[in-house]
Amino acid sequence: MILVTGISGGLGGLIFRGLSAEDGLDVAGGTRSGDGATARRIDFDDPTSLTEGFRGVDVLVFVSAGYAEDDVVLARHGAVVDAAGAAGVRHVVYTSLARSGDLLTIALPHRWTEARLAAAPFDVTILRNGLYAEVAAGLATAAAASAAETGVFAAAFGAGRVSIVAKEDLAEVAVRVATETQRDLASGRRSRHAGKTYELEGVEAVGGQDIAEVLSDTLNRPVCYQPISLSTAREALAGSGQDPYQITHTLSIFSNIRAGCLEAHDTDLTTLLPAGPRDVRDQLVQAVGESAHQSVPSRT
Repeated sequence: MILVTGISGGLGGLIFRGLSAEDGLDVAGGTRSGDGATARRIDFDDPTSLTEGFRGVDVLVFVSAGYAEDDVVLARHGAVVDAAGAAGVRHVVYTSLARSGDLLTIALPHRWTEARLAAAPFDVTILRNGLYAEVAAGLATAAAASAAETGVFAAAFGAGRVSIVAKEDLAEVAVRVATETQRDLASGRRSRHAGKTYELEGVEAVGGQDIAEVLSDTLNRPVCYQPISLSTAREALAGSGQDPYQITHTLSIFSNIRAGCLEAHDTDLTTLLPAGPRDVRDQLVQAVGESAHQSVPSRT
């Protein structure tokens, strides 16, 4: 059996649906509020739920739970590793963070979890996911109304660029790895992916000027990119309603983009996706177009 954690989330849900569409696989999903019928109860904050939830699982697709302060994430991930070992899980596929993100504030829990998994009594595959295209799309859609009014897209990117990847591509890789692992195990073989770490960096990078061009094309008016300081970005984020740790992580992304640390040069994505990765610019255009249709007056 394959179990996917966090199926109520975006990535977990995509992986679960992809695996459920594969022929001949026994697939279960896990959520914090699982009812035991349509989904198992897998609550990372309740280790007792993990002991029962991982029962009978051969392949665990462990979707990281990074939406919290580091101490909370470490406790959650440690509980998952311990419970998977105790339940006799044979192989864990973990969704981690790409190598280009080593200097991000979100990197520590991922690297710590990778080390814990390496010392566990089961085989492991690490999927080091690049930053989602949704990061850039969110910035673009948030700025659409202001850009339509002022002709300016302001962001703390400096002159840097960030490699981004479609979440759907990351899900397809996870589906392939989990499916092939389950079928290898069912045939009495160790998974071909055992002990592997795959770098799933995006093949396209975007910067402030690229997003401004998408806004220009979609809003049908010239939009220029205006770099702003990290201090200015911090002031804006302080009134955004985000939790303090979220603001810290967002500023860390901006800082790393400015320093040129988030533009990747190598990726396993193209090898693991025979049809090739999706065009992330298309996703930006679609996201901005939908936002503009809902909230921005049309211009002619």
